[in-house]
Amino acid sequence: MNKLKLPPALVFILFGCLMFLLSKGLPVGQFDFFGRNELKWVCAGLGAVIGLSAVIQFLRAGTTLDPQHPEKNTHLVVKGVYNFSRNPMYLGLLLFLLSWGLHLGNAFNTILAALFVAYMNRFQITAEEEVLEIKYGSTYRNYCALVRRWF
Repeated sequence: MNKLKLPPALVFILFGCLMFLLSKGLPVGQFDFFGRNELKWVCAGLGAVIGLSAVIQFLRAGTTLDPQHPEKNTHLVVKGVYNFSRNPMYLGLLLFLLSWGLHLGNAFNTILAALFVAYMNRFQITAEEEVLEIKYGSTYRNYCALVRRWF
């Protein structure tokens, strides 16, 4: 039975919409600081580089990009950005959410970004990890011991 109910892209869009609504509806928490605009672009750029690098590595390995069906995975990718993060695609999405939060300028959006991480850990990543551990056994467990889940 597939435990994964919502595609990660949809979760990302929903959290982005919640951040927008929070920034427009909450009368407190607005902020601005020197370099905010530059930091926003750095986060977006890092998110794009990390996320696209991860996608390219999956495509080169010939494995599935479908996060709804991790059982279709044909190769355990552990090189490149996967040396630093077990979930660089999700890390890229998080960096985009942080960039969006900086753009919106409401400090409470960091809470929503943290909730995105919690949601992804609980409902997406844990289910993927269960499948990968069954499929790759000690190889996957050794990889997990060496590389952190997010960064």
